[in-house]
Amino acid sequence: MNGVIDLTVFQVGLAYIFVLMVLIIVRILGIKREKELIIASIRMTLQLILVGYALVYIFDNPNPMITGLIILVMEAFAVHTVLGKYKNKLSLPMKKVIAFSMSMGTLTCIVYFLLIVVRISPWYEPQYFIPIAGMLIGNSMTGISLGVKLLLDGMISQRALVEEALILGATPQAATRSIIRNTFDAAILPTMNSMLGMGIVFLPGMMTGQILSGTAPTTAIAYQIAIMLGILGAVALSVIILLKLGYRTFFTQEVQLQTGLLDN
Repeated sequence: MNGVIDLTVFQVGLAYIFVLMVLIIVRILGIKREKELIIASIRMTLQLILVGYALVYIFDNPNPMITGLIILVMEAFAVHTVLGKYKNKLSLPMKKVIAFSMSMGTLTCIVYFLLIVVRISPWYEPQYFIPIAGMLIGNSMTGISLGVKLLLDGMISQRALVEEALILGATPQAATRSIIRNTFDAAILPTMNSMLGMGIVFLPGMMTGQILSGTAPTTAIAYQIAIMLGILGAVALSVIILLKLGYRTFFTQEVQLQTGLLDN
C-alpha cells in the first residue's frame, strides 16, 4: 500500500480557493458574513498549526498529567462554547447542569471506550486518548447545545400547557414529559442520520484519515463502527442527563414555574 502523500505549504494554500469561492457567493447573495468567514478560516488555520506542533511533543512524551489536563481543557472549552450561545438566557442552576451532563456523559463513555473496548496501554496513551476523546466531546457538545435550545423553546412554547398540568396536580416531571421526549429525540437525530448515511453516502473523517495513513480498510472500518457507537452513547447519555436534571431548574421548590426564566 502506498504511503501518505505529504502536502506542501503551496498545496495547502491552493485549498483556500474554496474560501474565496464562498466569499464571492456570500457577496453576490448580499449575506454579511465575509468578516466571520475570514476570521474563522484564519483562526482554524492557526489553531490547527499550534495543536499539530503540541501533539508532536505530547505523542513523543506521554504523560498522564498532561493527557488528563488536555481532556479537562477540552471539556471546559465545550461547556464554554455551549454557554456562550445563550449568554444571559440560562439560570445558574441550568449552567451547572450543562457542565455536569457534558462532563459525566462524555467522561463515562471515553473511559469505557478506551479501557474496555480499545484496551489501550498505558491508559493515558495520548495518540488514542486525545483524538477519540475529541470526537466524543465534540459530538456531545453539538447534542447538548441542540438539547438546551429545544428544551428552552419547548418550555416557552408549551408554558401554558405545563402550567395547566401543574394546576391539575401533575408533577413537574409529568408536566414536561412530552417536552423531554421530543427534545431527546431531536437532539440525537443528527447522530442517527449520520450513522444511516455512513459508508454509502460518505466516508467519515476518522476512517478516511486511517485509510490515507496506510491502515487497512477493514481495520479502519472496525474502528469507525466502534467510534460511532461510542459517539451515539456519549451524545445520548449527555443529553438524557441534561434533560433529566435540566427541566427541574424551571421550577421552584413549591412546584411552580419560574416564569422569569421563560420571559428572557
